[in-house]
Amino acid sequence: MGDIVFWTLIRLAISIPLAWVLKDYLDYPIWWISIVIILYGFVVYPAIISYKKFEEKNKNLFESSLCSSCRHFDKSAVLCIKYDKHPTLDYIPCEGMDWEPKTFETE
Repeated sequence: MGDIVFWTLIRLAISIPLAWVLKDYLDYPIWWISIVIILYGFVVYPAIISYKKFEEKNKNLFESSLCSSCRHFDKSAVLCIKYDKHPTLDYIPCEGMDWEPKTFETE
């Protein structure tokens, strides 16, 4: 998930100077439309696609792993917070010994 945020910020940092340069070459109403198109097409849309790939890649882990039902599991980072390690389908950081069920208040 950190890669998605990092590359989104990089794309945004590239888009801002580009928008500033385009301001001198385009009329004001067209400039606003071009800014919206650039931000969506170069920043937002790739971030959405990357997030969907992230969810698809980790779908089995979210649905069928012991870690996904533990209170120490952070779904946004695919991380066991207690051990600060990334679980996989083949690897559970605590080996099931420190598993604690999620409560209804934390969901």
